[in-house]
Amino acid sequence: MSARFAAGDAVRVDSRDAHGHCRTPRYIRGKHGTIERSCGAFHNPEDLAYGRYATRRVALYRVRFLHLEVWEGYGGDPSDTLDVEIYEHWLEPIGEKK
Repeated sequence: MSARFAAGDAVRVDSRDAHGHCRTPRYIRGKHGTIERSCGAFHNPEDLAYGRYATRRVALYRVRFLHLEVWEGYGGDPSDTLDVEIYEHWLEPIGEKK
């Protein structure tokens, strides 16, 4: 399986509502970040939670977000970041590599 994104790619986390088991935190949905690294490919935990074990593997990425992007009114250092691991089907490209 080839990864859709590479380190440095700018992405947006899908903001859709998910019913049932979901590994993408609600507070990060709709936010913009940068791919920090690819973590490999794994069976989709959203399927595994319902006993569907013969699922395809999905790329998992570590995505870095500025706190200013995530937390409205953040008063700390503007360079503070948060890393979240997010599966590929939750990510959309938003621009060129940085």
